[in-house]
Amino acid sequence: MTAPDAGNAVGVYGGTFNPIHLGHLRAAEEVAECLGLERVIFVPSARPPHKSDGEEIAPAQQRFEWVKLAVASNPRFEVDPIEVEREGPSYSVTTLVELRRRLAPAVPVFIIGHDAFCEIGTWREPKALFALAHFAVMTRPPERDGRLAAWLPEYMRDEIEFDEDGLSGRHRVSDHWIRAVKIRGLDVSASGIRQRIREGRSTRYWLPEPVRREVEKSGCYRDRAEARP
Repeated sequence: MTAPDAGNAVGVYGGTFNPIHLGHLRAAEEVAECLGLERVIFVPSARPPHKSDGEEIAPAQQRFEWVKLAVASNPRFEVDPIEVEREGPSYSVTTLVELRRRLAPAVPVFIIGHDAFCEIGTWREPKALFALAHFAVMTRPPERDGRLAAWLPEYMRDEIEFDEDGLSGRHRVSDHWIRAVKIRGLDVSASGIRQRIREGRSTRYWLPEPVRREVEKSGCYRDRAEARP
């Protein structure tokens, strides 16, 4: 399977980014480099339907501003407020319909982590997603299984014609490609950062410095800890 033509393909990288950290940025950079993407659009989720009610999530507009700060120094990166400005839950299928319209005739490359891809059968209209975009599935060691088919629900596997290596394939109807992209990644997580903030520990060098300053100034994750008896 061939990668998209350099200078034409646009990646779409959605997420809660709660908060955005260097691991997110490094992952996007590696995928863009591997696939020759012209640019990567970060799409912060306003109301992520898969997040539990008990998870602490900073206000959507604030997270959007943090992403804006984080990507400002990379000419290949940009951020789109499409989900922040839209009412209701942030469904990826709705976002891709709109971005597909805007980017036409180019087909967006939907960048998704391995763990999220394994849960795609629980998303809104999962089959429609493959008709709207190419898929770049980010993987890093250790992987549960090295083949894309093992990560898809059984009822969706027949819709993809997988290559022999099991790491790429094409949708039988739309002809959009799907590809596992191995990245090295950074051992940093948003949940770990939030925990460190609650404990009053440093997050320096885990967050882009402008973002770190704004997160600390906001008190978003610290306030919850201070409110406990």
